[in-house]
Amino acid sequence: MAELSNREPVTDWHSDLDHFDPEFVADPYPIYEDLRGQCPVAHSDRYGGMTWLTKASDVAAAASSTEIFSSRRTIISEVPTDRLGLILPPINIDPPDHTDHRRLLLPFFTPKATAEWEPTIREICAGLLQELQGKTEFDAATEYAQEIPGDVTARMLGVPLHDTPQFRTWLHDLLEIGPTNPSVARETTAEMMDYLLQLTYERRSDTKEGDVVQYLLDQSIDNERLSDDEIARTLFLLLIAGVDTTWSAIGSSLLHLATHPEDRRRLVENKDLIPTAVEEFLRAYSPVFIARVAEEDTEVSGCPVSAGEWTVLAFPSANRDPELFDRPDEVLIDREENRHSAFGLGAHRCLGSNLARLEMQVALEMWVQQFPDFELTDSGAVTYSAGHVRGPRSIPRARRSLAASPRPRCVDDRCWRICSYEVVGARPLRRPSPRRYHPAADRELTLAGNGSMRPYASHRRQALKMHRYTV
Repeated sequence: MAELSNREPVTDWHSDLDHFDPEFVADPYPIYEDLRGQCPVAHSDRYGGMTWLTKASDVAAAASSTEIFSSRRTIISEVPTDRLGLILPPINIDPPDHTDHRRLLLPFFTPKATAEWEPTIREICAGLLQELQGKTEFDAATEYAQEIPGDVTARMLGVPLHDTPQFRTWLHDLLEIGPTNPSVARETTAEMMDYLLQLTYERRSDTKEGDVVQYLLDQSIDNERLSDDEIARTLFLLLIAGVDTTWSAIGSSLLHLATHPEDRRRLVENKDLIPTAVEEFLRAYSPVFIARVAEEDTEVSGCPVSAGEWTVLAFPSANRDPELFDRPDEVLIDREENRHSAFGLGAHRCLGSNLARLEMQVALEMWVQQFPDFELTDSGAVTYSAGHVRGPRSIPRARRSLAASPRPRCVDDRCWRICSYEVVGARPLRRPSPRRYHPAADRELTLAGNGSMRPYASHRRQALKMHRYTV
Protein backbone atom coordinates (compact mmCIF):
# COMPACT_ATOMS: atom_id res chain seq x y z
CA MET A 1 0.00 0.00 0.00
CA ALA A 2 2.33 2.70 -1.25
CA GLU A 3 -0.31 5.37 -0.90
CA LEU A 4 -0.25 5.00 2.89
CA SER A 5 3.46 4.50 3.43
CA ASN A 6 3.98 7.92 5.03
CA ARG A 7 1.38 7.45 7.74
CA GLU A 8 2.56 6.99 11.30
CA PRO A 9 2.01 3.41 12.51
CA VAL A 10 -0.40 2.73 15.36
CA THR A 11 1.27 1.96 18.67
CA ASP A 12 -1.82 1.88 20.92
CA TRP A 13 -5.11 0.70 19.45
CA HIS A 14 -7.03 1.96 22.48
CA SER A 15 -6.10 5.61 21.87
CA ASP A 16 -4.74 5.88 18.32
CA LEU A 17 -6.75 3.64 16.05
CA ASP A 18 -6.30 3.99 12.30
CA HIS A 19 -8.25 1.71 9.96
CA PHE A 20 -5.64 2.29 7.23
CA ASP A 21 -2.84 0.86 9.35
CA PRO A 22 -1.40 -2.26 7.62
CA GLU A 23 -1.91 -4.38 10.76
CA PHE A 24 -5.61 -3.48 10.86
CA VAL A 25 -6.01 -4.07 7.12
CA ALA A 26 -4.36 -7.49 7.33
CA ASP A 27 -6.46 -8.78 10.25
CA PRO A 28 -8.73 -6.47 12.26
CA TYR A 29 -10.46 -9.18 14.29
CA PRO A 30 -7.89 -9.54 17.13
CA ILE A 31 -7.92 -5.74 17.44
CA TYR A 32 -11.71 -5.68 17.61
CA GLU A 33 -11.68 -8.44 20.23
CA ASP A 34 -9.20 -6.52 22.38
CA LEU A 35 -11.23 -3.32 22.08
CA ARG A 36 -14.52 -5.01 22.98
CA GLY A 37 -12.94 -6.45 26.13
CA GLN A 38 -10.73 -3.56 27.22
CA CYS A 39 -11.89 -0.36 25.53
CA PRO A 40 -15.23 -0.83 23.73
CA VAL A 41 -15.60 2.92 23.11
CA ALA A 42 -12.18 3.83 21.72
CA HIS A 43 -11.08 7.36 20.82
CA SER A 44 -8.49 8.41 18.24
CA ASP A 45 -7.33 11.89 17.29
CA ARG A 46 -6.80 10.92 13.68
CA TYR A 47 -9.00 12.41 10.95
CA GLY A 48 -9.99 15.27 13.21
CA GLY A 49 -11.14 12.95 16.01
CA MET A 50 -13.16 9.76 15.92
CA THR A 51 -14.78 7.38 18.37
CA TRP A 52 -15.11 3.69 17.55
CA LEU A 53 -18.06 1.69 18.89
CA THR A 54 -17.21 -2.01 18.93
CA LYS A 55 -19.90 -3.69 21.06
CA ALA A 56 -23.11 -4.83 19.39
CA SER A 57 -25.36 -3.03 21.89
CA ASP A 58 -23.58 0.32 21.44
CA VAL A 59 -23.57 0.01 17.66
CA ALA A 60 -27.31 -0.75 17.59
CA ALA A 61 -28.14 2.14 19.92
CA ALA A 62 -26.16 4.66 17.88
CA ALA A 63 -27.60 3.42 14.59
CA SER A 64 -31.12 4.10 15.85
CA SER A 65 -30.30 7.56 17.27
CA THR A 66 -30.28 9.51 14.02
CA GLU A 67 -31.01 12.80 15.80
CA ILE A 68 -27.73 12.52 17.72
CA PHE A 69 -25.57 10.58 15.27
CA SER A 70 -26.10 12.11 11.84
CA SER A 71 -25.46 10.38 8.52
CA ARG A 72 -24.40 13.55 6.74
CA ARG A 73 -20.83 12.19 6.74
CA THR A 74 -20.44 8.43 6.40
CA ILE A 75 -16.91 7.98 5.03
CA ILE A 76 -14.01 8.97 7.27
CA SER A 77 -11.53 11.12 5.39
CA GLU A 78 -9.07 13.94 5.85
CA VAL A 79 -11.54 16.19 4.01
CA PRO A 80 -15.14 15.25 4.88
CA THR A 81 -17.21 14.23 1.90
CA ASP A 82 -19.81 16.96 2.40
CA ARG A 83 -17.04 19.53 1.89
CA LEU A 84 -16.43 17.88 -1.47
CA GLY A 85 -20.09 18.37 -2.29
CA LEU A 86 -20.68 14.65 -2.06
CA ILE A 87 -24.16 14.41 -0.56
CA LEU A 88 -25.78 11.17 -1.72
CA PRO A 89 -29.46 10.60 -0.99
CA PRO A 90 -30.73 8.73 0.93
CA ILE A 91 -27.60 7.59 2.78
CA ASN A 92 -26.40 11.13 3.64
CA ILE A 93 -29.84 12.44 4.59
CA ASP A 94 -31.39 11.94 8.02
CA PRO A 95 -35.07 11.39 8.84
CA PRO A 96 -37.61 12.74 8.16
CA ASP A 97 -36.26 13.97 4.77
CA HIS A 98 -34.52 10.63 4.35
CA THR A 99 -37.84 8.79 4.19
CA ASP A 100 -39.01 10.12 0.80
CA HIS A 101 -35.67 9.42 -0.87
CA ARG A 102 -35.52 5.89 0.51
CA ARG A 103 -39.13 5.19 -0.44
CA LEU A 104 -38.23 6.28 -3.96
CA LEU A 105 -35.82 3.37 -4.38
CA LEU A 106 -37.69 0.68 -2.47
CA PRO A 107 -39.70 -0.71 -5.44
CA PHE A 108 -36.50 -1.41 -7.34
CA PHE A 109 -35.09 -3.56 -4.52
CA THR A 110 -38.07 -5.52 -3.23
CA PRO A 111 -37.64 -9.30 -2.99
CA LYS A 112 -39.88 -9.73 -6.06
CA ALA A 113 -38.00 -7.14 -8.11
CA THR A 114 -34.66 -8.55 -7.02
CA ALA A 115 -35.64 -12.12 -7.95
CA GLU A 116 -36.10 -10.99 -11.56
CA TRP A 117 -32.35 -10.39 -11.73
CA GLU A 118 -31.47 -14.02 -10.99
CA PRO A 119 -31.31 -15.14 -14.66
CA THR A 120 -29.05 -12.20 -15.43
CA ILE A 121 -26.75 -12.98 -12.50
CA ARG A 122 -26.56 -16.62 -13.57
CA GLU A 123 -25.73 -15.54 -17.09
CA ILE A 124 -22.92 -13.31 -15.81
CA CYS A 125 -21.48 -16.03 -13.56
CA ALA A 126 -21.72 -18.64 -16.31
CA GLY A 127 -19.85 -16.36 -18.70
CA LEU A 128 -17.07 -15.72 -16.19
CA LEU A 129 -16.74 -19.42 -15.39
CA GLN A 130 -16.64 -20.21 -19.09
CA GLU A 131 -13.69 -17.83 -19.44
CA LEU A 132 -11.90 -19.66 -16.63
CA GLN A 133 -12.44 -23.14 -18.02
CA GLY A 134 -9.61 -22.97 -20.49
CA LYS A 135 -7.13 -21.29 -18.14
CA THR A 136 -4.49 -22.97 -16.08
CA GLU A 137 -3.97 -19.78 -14.08
CA PHE A 138 -6.50 -17.38 -12.57
CA ASP A 139 -7.33 -15.28 -9.52
CA ALA A 140 -10.66 -16.01 -7.86
CA ALA A 141 -11.00 -12.41 -6.65
CA THR A 142 -10.10 -10.36 -9.70
CA GLU A 143 -11.48 -12.68 -12.37
CA TYR A 144 -14.69 -13.76 -10.68
CA ALA A 145 -15.76 -12.07 -7.44
CA GLN A 146 -14.92 -8.54 -8.57
CA GLU A 147 -16.56 -8.94 -11.94
CA ILE A 148 -20.04 -10.00 -10.83
CA PRO A 149 -21.40 -6.93 -8.96
CA GLY A 150 -19.87 -4.55 -11.49
CA ASP A 151 -21.53 -6.35 -14.39
CA VAL A 152 -24.86 -6.49 -12.54
CA THR A 153 -24.66 -2.76 -11.78
CA ALA A 154 -23.71 -1.94 -15.38
CA ARG A 155 -26.83 -3.76 -16.57
CA MET A 156 -28.92 -1.95 -13.98
CA LEU A 157 -27.57 1.36 -15.29
CA GLY A 158 -27.91 0.31 -18.91
CA VAL A 159 -24.24 0.96 -19.73
CA PRO A 160 -21.72 -1.27 -21.60
CA LEU A 161 -20.18 -4.07 -19.59
CA HIS A 162 -16.73 -2.91 -20.65
CA ASP A 163 -17.22 0.14 -18.44
CA THR A 164 -17.05 -2.01 -15.28
CA PRO A 165 -13.23 -1.98 -14.93
CA GLN A 166 -13.47 1.79 -14.64
CA PHE A 167 -16.03 1.37 -11.87
CA ARG A 168 -13.44 -0.65 -9.94
CA THR A 169 -10.75 1.96 -10.51
CA TRP A 170 -13.01 4.76 -9.35
CA LEU A 171 -14.05 2.90 -6.22
CA HIS A 172 -10.45 2.07 -5.37
CA ASP A 173 -9.41 5.70 -5.81
CA LEU A 174 -12.39 7.07 -3.90
CA LEU A 175 -12.53 4.62 -0.98
CA GLU A 176 -8.91 3.51 -0.55
CA ILE A 177 -6.80 6.46 -1.69
CA GLY A 178 -9.22 9.38 -1.42
CA PRO A 179 -9.68 9.38 2.39
CA THR A 180 -5.98 10.17 2.86
CA ASN A 181 -5.44 12.05 -0.41
CA PRO A 182 -7.98 14.87 -0.91
CA SER A 183 -6.84 15.67 -4.45
CA VAL A 184 -7.56 12.11 -5.59
CA ALA A 185 -10.95 12.26 -3.83
CA ARG A 186 -11.86 15.49 -5.67
CA GLU A 187 -10.70 14.24 -9.07
CA THR A 188 -12.46 10.88 -8.72
CA THR A 189 -15.68 12.47 -7.50
CA ALA A 190 -15.67 14.85 -10.46
CA GLU A 191 -15.05 12.03 -12.96
CA MET A 192 -17.81 9.87 -11.53
CA MET A 193 -20.32 12.73 -11.44
CA ASP A 194 -19.43 13.73 -15.00
CA TYR A 195 -20.00 10.18 -16.21
CA LEU A 196 -23.33 9.80 -14.37
CA LEU A 197 -24.61 13.26 -15.35
CA GLN A 198 -23.85 12.52 -19.00
CA LEU A 199 -25.57 9.16 -18.69
CA THR A 200 -28.67 10.78 -17.18
CA TYR A 201 -28.74 13.54 -19.82
CA GLU A 202 -28.47 11.07 -22.70
CA ARG A 203 -31.08 8.76 -21.23
CA ARG A 204 -33.73 11.50 -21.24
CA SER A 205 -33.81 11.24 -25.02
CA ASP A 206 -32.70 7.62 -25.43
CA THR A 207 -34.79 5.57 -23.02
CA LYS A 208 -34.07 1.99 -21.96
CA GLU A 209 -37.03 0.47 -20.23
CA GLY A 210 -36.29 -1.54 -17.12
CA ASP A 211 -33.05 0.02 -15.95
CA VAL A 212 -32.68 2.13 -12.83
CA VAL A 213 -31.91 5.35 -14.72
CA GLN A 214 -35.21 5.27 -16.58
CA TYR A 215 -36.97 4.34 -13.36
CA LEU A 216 -35.55 7.42 -11.60
CA LEU A 217 -36.41 9.67 -14.55
CA ASP A 218 -40.05 8.72 -14.03
CA GLN A 219 -40.06 9.41 -10.26
CA SER A 220 -41.11 12.50 -8.31
CA ILE A 221 -40.69 13.88 -4.80
CA ASP A 222 -43.29 16.42 -3.63
CA ASN A 223 -44.78 16.36 -7.16
CA GLU A 224 -41.46 17.45 -8.69
CA ARG A 225 -39.47 15.27 -11.05
CA LEU A 226 -35.91 14.53 -10.01
CA SER A 227 -33.23 16.73 -11.54
CA ASP A 228 -30.27 15.31 -13.43
CA ASP A 229 -28.05 16.14 -10.45
CA GLU A 230 -30.33 14.30 -8.01
CA ILE A 231 -30.44 11.25 -10.26
CA ALA A 232 -26.66 11.25 -10.77
CA ARG A 233 -26.07 11.42 -7.01
CA THR A 234 -28.43 8.50 -6.45
CA LEU A 235 -26.60 6.47 -9.10
CA PHE A 236 -23.31 7.45 -7.45
CA LEU A 237 -24.58 5.89 -4.24
CA LEU A 238 -25.61 2.70 -6.02
CA LEU A 239 -22.08 2.33 -7.36
CA ILE A 240 -20.47 2.88 -3.96
CA ALA A 241 -22.90 0.77 -1.98
CA GLY A 242 -23.52 -2.06 -4.43
CA VAL A 243 -20.25 -2.94 -6.11
CA ASP A 244 -17.25 -2.90 -3.77
CA THR A 245 -19.23 -4.22 -0.81
CA THR A 246 -20.69 -7.19 -2.65
CA TRP A 247 -17.51 -8.27 -4.40
CA SER A 248 -15.72 -8.09 -1.04
CA ALA A 249 -18.35 -10.37 0.50
CA ILE A 250 -18.12 -12.84 -2.41
CA GLY A 251 -14.32 -12.78 -2.25
CA SER A 252 -14.26 -13.42 1.51
CA SER A 253 -16.64 -16.35 1.01
CA LEU A 254 -14.46 -17.87 -1.70
CA LEU A 255 -11.36 -17.43 0.43
CA HIS A 256 -13.07 -19.20 3.32
CA LEU A 257 -14.07 -22.12 1.09
CA ALA A 258 -10.55 -22.31 -0.33
CA THR A 259 -9.11 -22.70 3.17
CA HIS A 260 -11.86 -24.81 4.78
CA PRO A 261 -12.32 -27.96 2.71
CA GLU A 262 -14.90 -29.45 5.10
CA ASP A 263 -17.23 -26.49 4.53
CA ARG A 264 -16.56 -26.58 0.80
CA ARG A 265 -17.52 -30.25 0.61
CA ARG A 266 -20.73 -29.62 2.55
CA LEU A 267 -21.82 -26.96 0.06
CA VAL A 268 -20.88 -29.15 -2.89
CA GLU A 269 -22.98 -31.99 -1.49
CA ASN A 270 -25.89 -29.83 -0.33
CA LYS A 271 -26.53 -26.61 -2.23
CA ASP A 272 -29.63 -25.99 -0.10
CA LEU A 273 -27.21 -25.02 2.67
CA ILE A 274 -25.80 -22.12 0.63
CA PRO A 275 -28.30 -19.42 1.78
CA THR A 276 -27.55 -20.22 5.43
CA ALA A 277 -23.83 -20.26 4.69
CA VAL A 278 -24.09 -16.86 2.99
CA GLU A 279 -25.60 -15.35 6.14
CA GLU A 280 -22.74 -16.77 8.19
CA PHE A 281 -20.14 -15.44 5.77
CA LEU A 282 -21.79 -12.03 5.98
CA ARG A 283 -21.64 -12.17 9.78
CA ALA A 284 -18.11 -13.49 10.15
CA TYR A 285 -16.56 -11.44 7.35
CA SER A 286 -18.74 -8.33 7.40
CA PRO A 287 -17.20 -6.15 4.70
CA VAL A 288 -18.36 -2.70 5.83
CA PHE A 289 -18.25 -0.31 8.75
CA ILE A 290 -19.94 3.08 8.54
CA ALA A 291 -19.41 6.44 10.18
CA ARG A 292 -21.75 8.97 11.73
CA VAL A 293 -21.17 12.48 13.05
CA ALA A 294 -22.10 13.40 16.61
CA GLU A 295 -24.41 16.42 16.42
CA GLU A 296 -23.92 17.26 20.09
CA ASP A 297 -21.78 16.31 23.05
CA THR A 298 -23.03 12.96 24.28
CA GLU A 299 -22.01 9.70 25.94
CA VAL A 300 -21.89 6.08 24.88
CA SER A 301 -21.65 3.54 27.70
CA GLY A 302 -20.44 6.32 30.00
CA CYS A 303 -17.70 7.45 27.62
CA PRO A 304 -17.77 11.01 26.23
CA VAL A 305 -18.27 11.68 22.52
CA SER A 306 -17.65 15.24 21.37
CA ALA A 307 -19.86 17.11 18.94
CA GLY A 308 -18.52 17.13 15.39
CA GLU A 309 -16.44 13.95 15.79
CA TRP A 310 -16.71 10.86 13.67
CA THR A 311 -18.56 8.02 15.40
CA VAL A 312 -17.75 4.66 13.84
CA LEU A 313 -20.35 1.90 13.84
CA ALA A 314 -18.02 -1.10 13.64
CA PHE A 315 -20.41 -3.73 12.27
CA PRO A 316 -17.60 -6.31 11.76
CA SER A 317 -16.86 -6.10 15.48
CA ALA A 318 -20.52 -6.14 16.51
CA ASN A 319 -21.01 -9.31 14.48
CA ARG A 320 -18.36 -11.09 16.54
CA ASP A 321 -19.59 -9.87 19.92
CA PRO A 322 -19.91 -12.86 22.32
CA GLU A 323 -22.80 -11.11 24.05
CA LEU A 324 -24.84 -11.56 20.88
CA PHE A 325 -23.39 -14.68 19.24
CA ASP A 326 -22.38 -18.07 20.53
CA ARG A 327 -18.87 -19.07 19.39
CA PRO A 328 -18.57 -15.75 17.54
CA ASP A 329 -15.14 -16.32 16.03
CA GLU A 330 -16.09 -19.66 14.52
CA VAL A 331 -17.64 -19.78 11.07
CA LEU A 332 -20.59 -22.16 11.37
CA ILE A 333 -22.17 -22.41 7.93
CA ASP A 334 -25.30 -24.03 9.41
CA ARG A 335 -25.78 -21.37 12.13
CA GLU A 336 -29.56 -21.14 12.48
CA GLU A 337 -29.95 -18.00 14.60
CA ASN A 338 -27.99 -15.24 12.93
CA ARG A 339 -29.07 -11.69 13.75
CA HIS A 340 -26.07 -10.06 12.13
CA SER A 341 -25.78 -6.42 11.12
CA ALA A 342 -23.64 -6.79 8.00
CA PHE A 343 -26.19 -4.67 6.10
CA GLY A 344 -26.42 -2.06 8.83
CA LEU A 345 -29.17 -1.25 11.30
CA GLY A 346 -31.95 1.27 11.69
CA ALA A 347 -33.27 3.74 9.13
CA HIS A 348 -30.19 3.44 6.94
CA ARG A 349 -30.10 -0.33 6.68
CA CYS A 350 -28.87 -1.30 3.21
CA LEU A 351 -31.56 -1.04 0.54
CA GLY A 352 -29.80 -3.52 -1.72
CA SER A 353 -29.45 -6.35 0.80
CA ASN A 354 -31.78 -8.64 -1.19
CA LEU A 355 -29.74 -8.15 -4.34
CA ALA A 356 -26.41 -8.64 -2.54
CA ARG A 357 -27.66 -11.89 -1.00
CA LEU A 358 -28.83 -13.14 -4.38
CA GLU A 359 -25.52 -12.31 -6.05
CA MET A 360 -23.62 -14.12 -3.30
CA GLN A 361 -25.84 -17.19 -3.38
CA VAL A 362 -25.70 -17.59 -7.15
CA ALA A 363 -21.97 -16.85 -7.31
CA LEU A 364 -21.10 -19.45 -4.66
CA GLU A 365 -23.50 -22.09 -5.98
CA MET A 366 -22.09 -21.91 -9.50
CA TRP A 367 -18.50 -21.67 -8.27
CA VAL A 368 -18.57 -24.83 -6.16
CA GLN A 369 -20.23 -26.69 -9.00
CA GLN A 370 -17.38 -25.75 -11.31
CA PHE A 371 -14.53 -25.92 -8.76
CA PRO A 372 -15.52 -28.33 -6.00
CA ASP A 373 -11.89 -28.82 -4.97
CA PHE A 374 -10.69 -25.24 -5.09
CA GLU A 375 -7.78 -24.63 -2.72
CA LEU A 376 -5.32 -21.87 -1.86
CA THR A 377 -1.68 -22.58 -2.44
CA ASP A 378 -0.11 -19.33 -1.25
CA SER A 379 -1.89 -17.68 1.67
CA GLY A 380 0.82 -15.02 1.87
CA ALA A 381 -0.17 -13.74 -1.56
CA VAL A 382 -3.72 -12.81 -0.47
CA THR A 383 -4.16 -9.04 -0.30
CA TYR A 384 -6.95 -6.96 1.25
CA SER A 385 -8.52 -3.59 0.61
CA ALA A 386 -8.17 -0.76 3.10
CA GLY A 387 -10.79 1.69 4.29
CA HIS A 388 -14.48 1.32 5.05
CA VAL A 389 -14.81 -1.80 2.90
CA ARG A 390 -12.56 -4.78 3.58
CA GLY A 391 -12.31 -7.86 1.43
CA PRO A 392 -9.68 -9.87 -0.46
CA ARG A 393 -8.43 -8.10 -3.56
CA SER A 394 -6.40 -11.06 -4.70
CA ILE A 395 -6.90 -14.80 -4.13
CA PRO A 396 -4.08 -16.14 -6.29
CA ARG A 397 -2.60 -19.55 -6.91
CA ALA A 398 -5.66 -21.66 -6.53
CA ARG A 399 -5.35 -25.42 -6.96
CA ARG A 400 -7.73 -28.27 -7.72
CA SER A 401 -6.99 -31.93 -7.18
CA LEU A 402 -7.80 -34.10 -10.18
CA ALA A 403 -8.07 -37.22 -8.04
CA ALA A 404 -10.78 -35.69 -5.88
CA SER A 405 -13.32 -35.28 -8.66
CA PRO A 406 -14.36 -37.41 -11.64
CA ARG A 407 -12.99 -36.51 -15.01
CA PRO A 408 -15.48 -34.90 -17.37
CA ARG A 409 -16.58 -36.97 -20.33
CA CYS A 410 -15.53 -35.70 -23.72
CA VAL A 411 -18.58 -36.03 -25.96
CA ASP A 412 -17.45 -33.61 -28.68
CA ASP A 413 -14.88 -30.96 -29.48
CA ARG A 414 -16.55 -28.43 -27.23
CA CYS A 415 -15.63 -30.50 -24.20
CA TRP A 416 -11.96 -29.95 -24.96
CA ARG A 417 -12.28 -26.43 -23.55
CA ILE A 418 -13.17 -27.97 -20.22
CA CYS A 419 -10.73 -30.83 -20.17
CA SER A 420 -7.54 -29.43 -21.68
CA TYR A 421 -5.75 -28.50 -18.45
CA GLU A 422 -2.02 -28.38 -17.96
CA VAL A 423 -0.84 -31.07 -15.54
CA VAL A 424 1.96 -29.96 -13.25
CA GLY A 425 5.02 -32.18 -13.37
CA ALA A 426 3.86 -34.15 -16.42
CA ARG A 427 3.66 -33.84 -20.16
CA PRO A 428 0.62 -31.93 -21.43
CA LEU A 429 -2.45 -34.07 -21.86
CA ARG A 430 -3.07 -35.20 -25.40
CA ARG A 431 -6.31 -34.22 -27.01
CA PRO A 432 -8.69 -37.10 -26.35
CA SER A 433 -10.75 -38.88 -28.92
CA PRO A 434 -14.49 -38.22 -28.83
CA ARG A 435 -16.58 -40.27 -26.41
CA ARG A 436 -13.65 -41.28 -24.25
CA TYR A 437 -12.79 -40.47 -20.65
CA HIS A 438 -9.55 -38.86 -19.68
CA PRO A 439 -7.19 -41.19 -17.84
CA ALA A 440 -7.71 -40.98 -14.13
CA ALA A 441 -4.89 -39.03 -12.60
CA ASP A 442 -4.00 -38.20 -9.03
CA ARG A 443 -1.88 -35.30 -10.15
CA GLU A 444 -2.52 -31.70 -9.15
CA LEU A 445 -3.89 -28.99 -11.34
CA THR A 446 -2.54 -25.50 -10.69
CA LEU A 447 -4.70 -22.46 -11.24
CA ALA A 448 -3.06 -19.10 -10.46
CA GLY A 449 -4.00 -15.52 -11.05
CA ASN A 450 -2.87 -12.63 -13.17
CA GLY A 451 -5.56 -10.15 -12.18
CA SER A 452 -6.09 -8.90 -15.73
CA MET A 453 -8.94 -6.61 -16.63
CA ARG A 454 -10.92 -6.27 -19.81
CA PRO A 455 -10.21 -3.12 -21.84
CA TYR A 456 -12.16 -0.07 -20.80
CA ALA A 457 -14.22 2.08 -23.11
CA SER A 458 -16.13 4.89 -21.49
CA HIS A 459 -19.79 5.59 -21.91
CA ARG A 460 -18.85 8.89 -23.48
CA ARG A 461 -16.23 7.24 -25.78
CA GLN A 462 -13.46 9.23 -24.22
CA ALA A 463 -10.20 7.75 -23.17
CA LEU A 464 -9.94 7.76 -19.42
CA LYS A 465 -6.82 6.53 -17.69
CA MET A 466 -7.17 3.04 -16.30
CA HIS A 467 -4.61 1.56 -14.01
CA ARG A 468 -4.28 -1.75 -12.25
CA TYR A 469 -4.04 -1.59 -8.54
CA THR A 470 -2.87 -3.71 -5.68
CA VAL A 471 -3.37 -3.22 -1.94
